[in-house]
Amino acid sequence: MSGKNQKMIMITLLLIILTGLISSGAGQKNAASAKETYEELKIFTDVMNKVKKLYVEEVDTDELIQAAIKGMMKKLDPHSALLTPQAYREMQVDTRGKFEGLGIVIAIRDEVLTVISPIDDTPAFKAGIKEGDKILKIDGETTKGITLMDAVGKLRGPKGTKVTIAIMREEFTESREFTITRDVIKIPSIKSKMLEDGYGYVRITQYQERTNQDLEKSLRELESSPGGLKGLILDLRRNPGGLLEQAAKVADRFLDSGLIVYTEGRTPSSNLKRVAHKENSHSNYPMVVLVNKGTASGSEIVAGALQDNGRAVIMGTKTFGKGSVQTIFPLREGLGLRLTTAKWYTPDGSSIHDEGITPDIIIELPKPSPSSKEAKDEKISDEEKKSEVEEESKEIEDYQLEKALEYLKTYVRMSNFKKAEGVSP
Repeated sequence: MSGKNQKMIMITLLLIILTGLISSGAGQKNAASAKETYEELKIFTDVMNKVKKLYVEEVDTDELIQAAIKGMMKKLDPHSALLTPQAYREMQVDTRGKFEGLGIVIAIRDEVLTVISPIDDTPAFKAGIKEGDKILKIDGETTKGITLMDAVGKLRGPKGTKVTIAIMREEFTESREFTITRDVIKIPSIKSKMLEDGYGYVRITQYQERTNQDLEKSLRELESSPGGLKGLILDLRRNPGGLLEQAAKVADRFLDSGLIVYTEGRTPSSNLKRVAHKENSHSNYPMVVLVNKGTASGSEIVAGALQDNGRAVIMGTKTFGKGSVQTIFPLREGLGLRLTTAKWYTPDGSSIHDEGITPDIIIELPKPSPSSKEAKDEKISDEEKKSEVEEESKEIEDYQLEKALEYLKTYVRMSNFKKAEGVSP
């Protein structure tokens, strides 16, 4: 058998595996389906042969195969993708919290490249990129029709290099360009502090390999402070998700019983349930969870579980709405496959995909005031702009945090009053 024919057979087998239409031990129905699949794949190999022989220019077979697979993934949904060896390695690195790039999490929403959230204290955050921003161009090239992984590849790069992105935002009358210098992005998963005596604050930026362990350590430190912990604010704003298993464990920390999340897919291995356990739970103080449209995926799992189980009050604005689960499969030659294998549901059976979670108490952000400096844009240095953006962002977000703390303190006072009166709060 010639090397050429052998390669075409390997292409056919690979496509059969990816389409998942042939299974061992199938009956007549599956056999008929397999025959149809074979006929369609024969067309594919026929086209490939014609292209190789007759196309006006010489083509690279490997590139054509990868393009065909990318097209198949794009047909499925924006989250499924063929990963190049570099993208596959970076996907694994992401969960450890360090990479080089801008510091934004992106998705394809309504066929437009969209920012889910900027990551705290990164070049994108400091440049003023916001959740919900539409990225129309990258270095002058349109993003129309771009795949998610191709966009990631264009935005990431070595520390010190620059990239220019054209952004459209609700309040913009036309797109604006942002030139951002890439840097090493380090993402501490947990940040915690005491806001006032008895009132703690924990921010989760992303669900990484050690998030659950780091959360436990932070909670114990807060609870061991003088006077203990009367209430907790869990901040999930601008948290785009991460490892689903870690998100489920985070929710488990605050629940002593009940369903956390369940997933449904086409195979038994995709149908999973996560339930809460009493041991090591921190369920003896009231909680407020802060969310916004940068709260996505794993963070929506946590917010949904705490909301449906009545464990916390959700405050802020509506979340992003990513309710699907992607599984990473290693392939030959360092390639990887990122495939949507299930959808997840909150304990009450709601799918938040493309819908998001509506807070119990909606706190809209105050509109940013027009800056006098912005009117004289050309006279301000990049550093001054960045400083102004960071300061304004903190002031705006602090408004939501202040409201959450105000609610929490009022709830604790009312609970104490009712206890003193002999009434269960």
